[in-house]
Order: sequence, then structure tokens, then C-alpha cells
Amino acid sequence: MMEILLALALDLLVGDPENLPHPVRLMGRIINWEEGLARKVFTSPRGLKFAGLLMVVINVFLAVFLPGILLYFLAFLSLDKVFSTYLIFSCLAARNLRDEAMKVYRDLDQGLDEARYRLSFIVGRDTKELDEAGIIRATVETVSENTSDGIIAPLFYILLFGPIGGLVYKFINTMDSMVAYKNEKYENLGYFPALVDDLVNFLPARLSAALMLVSSLGRYSVIRAFRVIIRDRKKHESPNAIYPEAAVAGLLGVELGGGSYYKGTYVDKPTIGDGLRGIESQDIKRSIEIMFTSEFLLVLIYLLINLLRS
Repeated sequence: MMEILLALALDLLVGDPENLPHPVRLMGRIINWEEGLARKVFTSPRGLKFAGLLMVVINVFLAVFLPGILLYFLAFLSLDKVFSTYLIFSCLAARNLRDEAMKVYRDLDQGLDEARYRLSFIVGRDTKELDEAGIIRATVETVSENTSDGIIAPLFYILLFGPIGGLVYKFINTMDSMVAYKNEKYENLGYFPALVDDLVNFLPARLSAALMLVSSLGRYSVIRAFRVIIRDRKKHESPNAIYPEAAVAGLLGVELGGGSYYKGTYVDKPTIGDGLRGIESQDIKRSIEIMFTSEFLLVLIYLLINLLRS
């Protein structure tokens, strides 16, 4: 328990220092190498699907075996708890997500070009033609979706299975973000990484929405947010991302989603939420607040369960 609390504190205090070795960066390099090898060895759609399945199996094994071995031997030096804290810390991204979103928020005062440029680092859509409302909407969507993917989901698996659970989740989620695009190039290689990512995010996404609602009691209309989730849950191409996004849209009373350009191609998407008012820059701060209160509520629930069990 102490390793988890210390890792959470470190994440809030220092975030993700660029000069610190990071397991997720290593995961990214491994996935890049695997993709290059897969495309050399396999050329048929079936072969690439098989390669994607191999990537999932191999990377889950690596996420379990390598840190497991290190933790085992470091225990002889009484350093296993230190390493465990570092691994948990590396799986969390609340401070980093907050910092990146706030950069967009601050750059809105400097001009739309600055804000568009800053936003391009944290979203996949084209940002060059976005107006102010589009920039804010994209930032709020990113914060809400990554509250699940970058905070609640890894923390959920860490609480259940320790640091290795968090690393397995991060490897799967990183594969999804790198090779599971819905286009011709990745439709086969990314098939199994996307499928497994949907499976491991099924519970955390719904838990994230529930935490958002409960932690917002007395501050926002939880009943309205619940109605939006139930009504709009089938509108998103992702069966999981819709839950935290719909929760935030309902809580804030704004409209999220809608069509966007991706690599020059317009992709039409349905809107989420009631749009009771126009979206504004303060909604970025509000979405960050919802993110942190949801994380704190999950930790509080974990502490209470442990207290009752002891």
C-alpha cells in the first residue's frame, strides 16, 4: 500500500521527467521494432493478424517476466519496494496530463496558432483549422478519455495485481495507440491489439465514469450526466472511451464529439452531450478537476477497503 501512495505522490509532484528512464518509452521502441519485423516477415492480411496476436502475447510476457525477475533479485538487496514504487509511478500520468492540458489553456491567451500547436502534441486529429471552441473541445475530450486510459485503468490494475498489473496494461494500451489505427495499413496488424485493449478497458472505463459522477456530487448535475451516458453510450466508435467522455459532457452541460479532420480526411462523428451552453476555456480546468477528484476517490475507496480488511 505504501508503494502505491508514494508513487501517487511522486506523480502529482514531479510528473514525467523527460530525462528519467521510462518503461513506456521502452515499450514504444519495442513495438516499433516488432512492427518493422512483422511487415518484413508477413505480407498477407492473415499473416499480419497473426503477427499482431504474437505481439500481444510476447509483450504481455515481457511485461510480466522482466520486472518480475528484477523485483525478485532486488528483494535480496531490500530494494524491491523502491523499484516497485518506481514502476507504479511510471504507469501514472495525472500530473503530465494536467500539465499538457494547461499548456493549451494558457496558450489560448497567446493566440489560436499557439494553442493549436500545443494541442497537436496530445491529440490525433488535425489542429491547424480548429477554432477556439474546437481547441477547447478537443482538450476536454483528451482529458476525459485519458482520465480512464492514463490514470484510472492503470491504477485499477495496480490495485488488483501490483506494479506488474499496471505494466501489462500500459503495454497493451501502448500497442493500441501505436498499431491499432482504423485504417488500411493497420486493420490487420492492429486487430488483436485493439481487441485486447477493448477487453482490458471494459471495466476501467465504466468505473471511471462512475467515479466521475460520485466525486462530482454537489458540484454538477450527476443525474443529467447519467442520462447522457445511458443515451449516448452507443454513439462512439470506441465501446469504452464514450463512458468518461459522456460523463464529462453531461457533468459540464456541454457538447463534445462531432466531426474532425484526421490526416487531411474529414471523419464525421456524432456529438455527445446536451450542449446546454457553449464550451469555454474554463471547461479545461473543470475537466482536470474531475480527473483529480476521480483519482482521489478511487484511492480513498482502496484505503477504506484495506482498513476494513485489517
